[in-house]
Amino acid sequence: MCFSFAQIENLLIVIVVICAVLAIVRILLPYFAPTVPGVVFQILNVLIGAAITIAVIIIVFDLLACLFSGGGLVGGARLR
Repeated sequence: MCFSFAQIENLLIVIVVICAVLAIVRILLPYFAPTVPGVVFQILNVLIGAAITIAVIIIVFDLLACLFSGGGLVGGARLR
């Protein structure tokens, strides 16, 4: 999937908003569930971090595939 620059801009804005919301959730979660052990919050932090990392990897590989396939980011340059 090749992205235009407008799509990349919108994608980056959405990623920043999602990261901000997740940071707020990380801050507020212990206050809403004080009886839950700290291990649960650590597990949630790891899962949230893993989900963000997987999304970034997918996006980066899509952009690299578009770049090297001549899909529009570099004007048709191809590797052989």
